[in-house]
Amino acid sequence: MADFHTYGTSTHTADLLVRLVGDCLGLVFSERGSDYRGVYHLAGIPNGRTEIQPNAIPGDDGEDDLYAPEQPAAQVLLLTITSTPDPALQARLGSIEGLIHVHHQET
Repeated sequence: MADFHTYGTSTHTADLLVRLVGDCLGLVFSERGSDYRGVYHLAGIPNGRTEIQPNAIPGDDGEDDLYAPEQPAAQVLLLTITSTPDPALQARLGSIEGLIHVHHQET
């Protein structure tokens, strides 16, 4: 089982969100690059991982596509993936001003 959450913000840049989430959760993010996702930031958490990335990702046609097309106003996304639901993590992320929970999926 995996628990996925997506948050979005139109008020914070990716770099600022990295600092805010890092301070809130005591995490250190590393910057990564991907042909599919562009530049994103990754941090491990006790039972999973947290990723911060722009919503606009490189498209196959040279134009940017949206990673979360259902949230076009969100400029930056925060993705959490945990092996089990983590209500404490969700509550702490919910305390970050300007960060909106936009999607949840369990598999």
